[in-house]
Amino acid sequence: MMKKHWWQKEVVYQIYPKSFKDSNGDGIGDIKGITNKLDYLEYLGITVIWICPIYQSPMDDNGYDVADYRQVAPEFGSMEDLEELIGKASEKGIKIILDLVINHTSDEHEWFKNALADPDSRFHDYYIFKEGEEIPNNWRSVFGGSVWEKVPGRSEYYFHAFGKKQPDLNWENEEVREKLYEMVNWWLDKGIAGFRIDAITFIKKDLTFESREPDGSDGLVKCTKTSRNQAGIGTFLHELKERTFDKYDCMTVAEAPGVPYEELEEFIGEQGYFSMIFDFRYADLDVASGSEWFKRIPWTVKELKEKIMCSQMALQKCGWGANFIENHDQPRAASKYLKEDAQNADAVKMMAAMYFFLRGTPFIYQGQELGMVNFKRKGIGEFNDISSLDQYYRSIDEGLDEQEALNIVNLRSRDNARTPFPWDDSDFGGFSTAEPWLGMNETYPQINAKSQIGDPDSILEFYRKMIELRNREEYRDCLVYGDIEPLESCGRVIAYVRKDKDKKIYCYFNFSNESADVCLPEKGLDLFWGNRNDAGKQGDRLTLQPYQAALLK
Repeated sequence: MMKKHWWQKEVVYQIYPKSFKDSNGDGIGDIKGITNKLDYLEYLGITVIWICPIYQSPMDDNGYDVADYRQVAPEFGSMEDLEELIGKASEKGIKIILDLVINHTSDEHEWFKNALADPDSRFHDYYIFKEGEEIPNNWRSVFGGSVWEKVPGRSEYYFHAFGKKQPDLNWENEEVREKLYEMVNWWLDKGIAGFRIDAITFIKKDLTFESREPDGSDGLVKCTKTSRNQAGIGTFLHELKERTFDKYDCMTVAEAPGVPYEELEEFIGEQGYFSMIFDFRYADLDVASGSEWFKRIPWTVKELKEKIMCSQMALQKCGWGANFIENHDQPRAASKYLKEDAQNADAVKMMAAMYFFLRGTPFIYQGQELGMVNFKRKGIGEFNDISSLDQYYRSIDEGLDEQEALNIVNLRSRDNARTPFPWDDSDFGGFSTAEPWLGMNETYPQINAKSQIGDPDSILEFYRKMIELRNREEYRDCLVYGDIEPLESCGRVIAYVRKDKDKKIYCYFNFSNESADVCLPEKGLDLFWGNRNDAGKQGDRLTLQPYQAALLK
């Protein structure tokens, strides 16, 4: 029996601060904007806010390029604004976790500027440099092109697994690790409840730095094969936990793609490095790999079901998971999973319930609770995301024409989730009084918070009901801490049972626009909750209506 922890019962709401709420009319969301919307978040029922990076940054990758870990970026406000948010959120019973980006910094960080200014300084060894006139190897960065960038005026290259302005830190250097641990503890002392840890499986590299067999027409090989989840990473992760997280009763959520299920125990077991982990296998089922999403793959609900249940069983065996269908790096879930039915409210609610009642801590991404859908951009010039630009041009290099490339970027762009939050149907959706930094989603006059608050049939109110049900004393032990087992289901139905020593809750979700018959595993079950009330039940047979979610006990 797994030990109970406070973070298991929480419901997390992810905020992309640049796009949540602008309080000062400059077109950019900010910390005061979040504080101003705490009543909305309290109304929704969430208990933890995860805020994407708000540190000082040139914003080449929207804050995931940190120039100063202990300063708030001025476009987001001040440290006083953040302290006010932490305090006011706490008054409402809401905790704050921050993004922690420690695989790399910005090239505008003082450490890197010192490393460039003086190759003999100790800061030079804070990063990964290689001498020579030739590019050191054929590794491809996550955002395209070589992982190596030449240092101007010197026969030297520096390493970046992500963008050129995001040089990787040298975790082999003990002093670097010490500096990072000091910073992590400094933030935890400020009263935040923990961290979502970015790209943490990239901190260990293949130290031979040898070229590999190319896997693309560019002659390069993706660096995920050489710079992610490499042997020996556990030493670093154990030390990180021991020197920081273990000193606080904090929540740590790892973005850790590439971890094999057989190694999950080390990451999330009782002595694991983190509280929980995101598993991206079902999130990326429509692409060849998370870093090459211009290569599309057809998928079925059966495959989705298998990936989700395989993930759930692996996580349950070892520890705890962080369940999500959207985040700042993914397109809108309704568009991805429901396709032509993306704006069918029954379908959106059904899909929401399917993931929300899985075993693990549920994460809601801003706008997901409104049923937001993907945008339709008309040209590549309308995109901000550097990864989208890379995918567009790489897909053209791989033989697609411009329209095909644009269609793929529209489907998968990270900008889909980063459009400003639609608070109402006024100009710029009530997000700002000025033109936003990124164009609004064209659906905001129809899909916005104001139109859904108080409407009993809205997607927003359905999310409130899900949160309330999970928290209800009668069901909490089963739906939060209970085990999960997949149930036999045919066609486009995903089914599982949540159970503890006192209760079993059978959960059925019809991903089809046609009705579906299922055979219930035991007699005497009553339908007690769902997204619609017209399921037909006779004895041990249940007829699910199109896009119906049904919970029985």
